[in-house]
Amino acid sequence: MNGEKLLSPAGRCEDRRFVAGAGRYTADLLPGDALHAVFLRSPIARGRIRHLSIDAARSAAGVTAILTADDAAQDGVEYMVWTGAPVRDDGAASSESQRPLLNRAVIRHLGEPVCMIIAKTQKAALDAMELIDVAYDADDEIALSIDDLQGPLVWPGSADNIAAFHRLGDKPAVDAALAKAAQTVRFDFDISKVTACTIEMRSALGSIDANGKLCLTTSAQSPFALHGELAKLFDLPTDQIRVIAPDVGGSFGMKGALYREDALVVWAAKRLQQAVFWSADRSESFISDEHARAVCGTAVLGLDADGLFTGLWVEANTDTGAYLSRRTKGMLNNIGGVAGQYKTPVIASALTFFYTNTMQTSPYRGFGRPEATYIIERLIDKAARETGHDALALRQKNLVTPDQMPYQTGLKFLYDCGDFPKIVEAAARQADYAGFQQRRKQSEANGLLRGIGIANPIEVAGGPFQQTRPDNARVTASADGLITIAPGLMSVGQGHETAVARLTSQMLGVPTHSIVYAQGDTDLLPTGRGNGGSAATVVGLSAVKIALDELITQGQGVAAAALGCAATELTYRDGAFATSDGQTMAWVDIARHSNQAGGISVLGEFTPPDVTYPNGCHICEVEIDPKTGKIAFCDYVVVEDVGTVLNPALVEGQMHGGVAQGIGQALGEILRFDPQGQLMTGSFLDYPMPVAADLPPFRITTIAVPTAINPLGAKGVGEAGTVGSLAATMNAVADALASAGVSEFEMPATPYRVWQALQSG
Repeated sequence: MNGEKLLSPAGRCEDRRFVAGAGRYTADLLPGDALHAVFLRSPIARGRIRHLSIDAARSAAGVTAILTADDAAQDGVEYMVWTGAPVRDDGAASSESQRPLLNRAVIRHLGEPVCMIIAKTQKAALDAMELIDVAYDADDEIALSIDDLQGPLVWPGSADNIAAFHRLGDKPAVDAALAKAAQTVRFDFDISKVTACTIEMRSALGSIDANGKLCLTTSAQSPFALHGELAKLFDLPTDQIRVIAPDVGGSFGMKGALYREDALVVWAAKRLQQAVFWSADRSESFISDEHARAVCGTAVLGLDADGLFTGLWVEANTDTGAYLSRRTKGMLNNIGGVAGQYKTPVIASALTFFYTNTMQTSPYRGFGRPEATYIIERLIDKAARETGHDALALRQKNLVTPDQMPYQTGLKFLYDCGDFPKIVEAAARQADYAGFQQRRKQSEANGLLRGIGIANPIEVAGGPFQQTRPDNARVTASADGLITIAPGLMSVGQGHETAVARLTSQMLGVPTHSIVYAQGDTDLLPTGRGNGGSAATVVGLSAVKIALDELITQGQGVAAAALGCAATELTYRDGAFATSDGQTMAWVDIARHSNQAGGISVLGEFTPPDVTYPNGCHICEVEIDPKTGKIAFCDYVVVEDVGTVLNPALVEGQMHGGVAQGIGQALGEILRFDPQGQLMTGSFLDYPMPVAADLPPFRITTIAVPTAINPLGAKGVGEAGTVGSLAATMNAVADALASAGVSEFEMPATPYRVWQALQSG
């Protein structure tokens, strides 16, 4: 069965398969007669298609079809399903930015697909693309930043380039608090635009399955979300659509929704009645994958004479790219995170989303959470410097305490549980915060600058906030002795296969090698959440536990009937029910005695009553060589409360990866465009991804305060590393630079930019 994996008995269950080269990704699942698609993409960022002729290309060797916007319109699939919400709280109208599957005339960002070339081989398709006669009229003026408010307009007819505007919180109360504050501190932040850069680039296979269903096999983290969008796009009932997500080589939020290429290969397969495959190369990924972050603005914090926070104002602006969708508004969902772990009584914010002539933005390991933490934690560090407080002590005196839980923050979020002071104290002790000044003196004696950065991240998990959604899991005990788990969650590298296998093994008393993990197939479940929002364990694994509980209950009933005793007389141990006189019945026999064909199959569903809040403390220590601007990590300490820890190795792995991604953005990753909208950082020669040698020695500890919102007590860990590391790293860099008189510095902290800052003082 597609998506099924027999689990190995030791270590991370999936590792043996991956190391042996037995992973199965979309590109490994092509039928022998699959056609290959490539896309002619716009080389300009803004303008119009003046001329397009495909005649020569259509007759090229090996070409099956060349599809254009006219063909899409003819088949009624001209536009992607609209998922945006262009709400403006100021009452002004905003444009609904519908995305065409293929562009007919207007170009709004670099890399928009114009034609789809389908051939027997990828080489033939690429050769044919060279024969397409196309000309563009590029606009001289291009909207590339939020500064281009009044024009050039990305969507002509609009009053401005504001895609959406939202006010949150009590602004008059904040204004009053700031006016009365003993001191106010302002922080102007600029969080760079980045992209996920997954190891496995996006790919998609459209086909007609054995049951006549339209089928999409793709590298995606949320197959059920794609399933619903495809059904709407093709105006088909959901039972006529199938989505399969096999092994996925990294996702991080970027692969969470339906892309144009996904829809196009399915449409092409439907039109041609033959499988059609597309895969991006790295250069294509840089211009066709959704981008992320790109948030700037101002935050103002009020403090009383004792250093207690009195009010917080945040004005955040997000570059959404050329198209607005629900995925471009991550800050709206997670702006509550600017409250941090602190008892600031009143908070307000204004969020503005701007259209630009760039690729649209989307979630990337945090979906607004790292940005929110970055804002408050960088602001606190600046407040400490300006008011003469110690950065750690200022945080500690403002922390929410356990006796205040559940705690209603000044903006949106209601924290369910946690012991923030304990976490912070443990991190400070492990990092030897008290000894930092001595270490700084030693570095200065060696001609180096030393800095320390703190971040107390908190994030919402299992949500979205106030919109919690269910997840499902199906568990089947079959007569061949195997236990098959079909979860609604998706493992895209985090180790969920291991988590599911270990939980199943513990609850059923069966070895992991008898467990089959079958994820990512919409035919196996009525619905599923997939991966995202740190919800896989919180919601998805809870659904698995509920299904396992029900399987045990039903299995006990079958065993009792077969053994001729009451269910209450049975004991359960090592995968078998036993009577007092020694008769036993294992799952393989229970399945054979079941009245259900194929054994016992149960469906578990779990909807959390609320969200929960993983939290922690990150302390980063760096040295800077002022002669070169090069940054070296001295230490990196993490203490996290992710609730009940089910597998320490998986938690540590998630933290390592998350911290690395935050460090990568802080120290160098950025998407830059020239004035014509051309991407200048479109390869790893220009876009500096961190390597192992760039990363610090991680020291990671967990202190669990279990949540009551799910049966496992887990809070989630998927995004925790990045949420904390972006701010902690930049705070450490800023602290080192401040010791040399540099008062303002923002990412990326490349050696050259650090050196420049030191030269200018």
